[in-house]
Amino acid sequence: MLRFLLLILLFILHFSHFTKGRQPFTSSSSSSTNLVSTSCVHASYPNICVRTLSSYNYIINTPKDLAKAAVNVTLSRAKKASNFLIKLKVQSKREKGALIDCIEQIGDSMYELRKAISELKHLHKGNGFKLQMSNLETWVSAALTNEHTCLDGFKEINGKIRYDVKRKITNVAKVTSNALYLINQLDGGRGSKI
Repeated sequence: MLRFLLLILLFILHFSHFTKGRQPFTSSSSSSTNLVSTSCVHASYPNICVRTLSSYNYIINTPKDLAKAAVNVTLSRAKKASNFLIKLKVQSKREKGALIDCIEQIGDSMYELRKAISELKHLHKGNGFKLQMSNLETWVSAALTNEHTCLDGFKEINGKIRYDVKRKITNVAKVTSNALYLINQLDGGRGSKI
């Protein structure tokens, strides 16, 4: 009898753990998941694309929503990386110089990403669409370049700091690359996908 009660208790705990806080599966979440999956297939880092955007806390109904989500995820990762970099302890003048430059580059990336988010909020079909797309592509490309420039500053540095910076900034660069891909997809039909 005791074994039976323990078995029931384990079943209840197991069941409550996997259902706790879950939203019911709806057609909206299904279409959002489908949009994420199909849009991320050809991204530079498809698994990261799907993982980061499937867990995004806002509704994604359109490719424009998806691009906004991707840039928001990228900005969030860049902020975390910047905070990480600010807290790093350096051993030499060379490391300090590379770290200062990197912090500045990531700050520039965040500025570019904020401009892209603002532009995405106002992206519309018709007159001005090509200019808006050009701005978006330029700003997110610039953010990606800044991230790579940060990494370049650590090429001649060995040790743990190089590894730590590379790990954090590479993570940001991967989601930035995916965001750029998703933005480029908006231009596929001259605005037909927004």
